[in-house]
Amino acid sequence: MKTELPQEKKITAECRVEGGCLGPVGDDYVDGFCNFAKDELAFVYAHIVNWQIVPRRDKSLSEMQYKVANKNLSKNQAKKYFELFGEDINEFESLLDDKLIALIEQYMSKQ
Repeated sequence: MKTELPQEKKITAECRVEGGCLGPVGDDYVDGFCNFAKDELAFVYAHIVNWQIVPRRDKSLSEMQYKVANKNLSKNQAKKYFELFGEDINEFESLLDDKLIALIEQYMSKQ
């Protein structure tokens, strides 16, 4: 088991989900999906990550944003943060993509 960091030292991974990912009427479901996904992802990388899954309503914002202590990190800074704990940010993001696809299918099958 990996040592869990105190909440204030964890990296926050803010994932912004577009309604279109949920289909043609996805905007009607995106808020509910984000709440569902946050609960489902809560234990993924929980030793170093705090999750924020939010609708992406402002297209000028990136799909992923990393923060520590409410300070935005560049992708390179986030990569170094993950490396401090023996983790690979590319593996993290790949796992996240796979999980989101599965969660979207699961969530939409119940709608």
